[in-house]
Amino acid sequence: MPSALPDGEPVPDDGTLPASALTGAADRPLGFYLHVPYCATRCGYCDFNTYTATELRGTGGVLASRDNYADTLTDEIRLARKVLGDDPREVRTVFVGGGTPTLLGASDLVRMLGAIRDEFGLAADAEVTTEANPESVDPAYLAALRAGGFNRISFGMQSARQHVLKVLDRTHTPGRPERCVAEARAAGFEHVNLDLIYGTPGESDDDWRASLDAALGAGPDHISAYALIVEEGTQLARRIRRGEVPMTDDDVHADRYLIADEVMSAAGYDWYEVSNWATSPAARCLHNELYWRGADWWGAGPGAHSHVGGVRWWNVKHPGAYAAALAAGRSPGAGRELLSDEDRRVERILLELRLREGVPLSLLRPAGLEASRRALSEGLLDRAPYDDGRAVLTVRGRLLADAVVRDLVD
Repeated sequence: MPSALPDGEPVPDDGTLPASALTGAADRPLGFYLHVPYCATRCGYCDFNTYTATELRGTGGVLASRDNYADTLTDEIRLARKVLGDDPREVRTVFVGGGTPTLLGASDLVRMLGAIRDEFGLAADAEVTTEANPESVDPAYLAALRAGGFNRISFGMQSARQHVLKVLDRTHTPGRPERCVAEARAAGFEHVNLDLIYGTPGESDDDWRASLDAALGAGPDHISAYALIVEEGTQLARRIRRGEVPMTDDDVHADRYLIADEVMSAAGYDWYEVSNWATSPAARCLHNELYWRGADWWGAGPGAHSHVGGVRWWNVKHPGAYAAALAAGRSPGAGRELLSDEDRRVERILLELRLREGVPLSLLRPAGLEASRRALSEGLLDRAPYDDGRAVLTVRGRLLADAVVRDLVD
């Protein structure tokens, strides 16, 4: 089941932000994340805020229905316009995620995008992405998305091996994600991503290499590769606890990451964030870069998180409660926090260190600087950018990124 929300102070019923949140807003990019919480089935490793029809039955009534979800989410986009007032920014990026956004009709996704365009305007070069399940789209659906303004799409591939997909409870068939890339290209999508997962119980090095080869052979311009994390409360965690499948192994994860970086680098894909590779700067996911660089984004949908000018807030999680709040004219926000200057410094180190450009050494305190010198001597940071005043992870450093960050934020 979905993980719990953090604690925080109450969000005003009208969603009003502190005046300080919009100070200097014109100098920061603005993005939108639109959360679609519906899935046909629940994958065994997933603890995202998603719901199957069975899980929603009797808990939200008509308010939780995906049939009118586009209208409900549009209500929050209009609320965002009221809250942000005369903020002049056009939206730079839109990312529709889930869940499985493509369980909604293409016209619904286009309508939600249209609401952002109507209320805020889209920058001329705006990046507009949706995630997609390979089995929930076809050429006509993809053509409708492209005609409606979407220009980037991300398919959940995870693996090319059937037995690995089975452990993950993924329902698509091997080969289908690769065909989706071709269909998306034919529909006019210039930017296409494939998501991969490594370290699944029962996956071998050969399985992982086969998945990488299949993904690269499909010709996307972006590939994301994530280590499998076993979250408490998931079906996979219960299977591991019962001894049905082995526990994942950190050393295996490290080996698979090195294989991924080697194979993708040889194929012309450059890493720009620890888990992401692209064929060119233009192929990077600009929306995710908003997150990693601490820019502003409004997250619309159940459980979605937002950040504007040092204020972070999150919505109620259940689709029924979310829709009921908006129907009553209230913000669906469940809680929020105001980040201090120190909070923002720490988060900047935490997130920017994951990027190829790294983080300025000027952000580090004396203890963090001393830790950075140790990391440099241990081969975790790259010498050349360090001499220019930036901490940039080496390949070995990327394997230990979380530990490096813990030391640098002191």
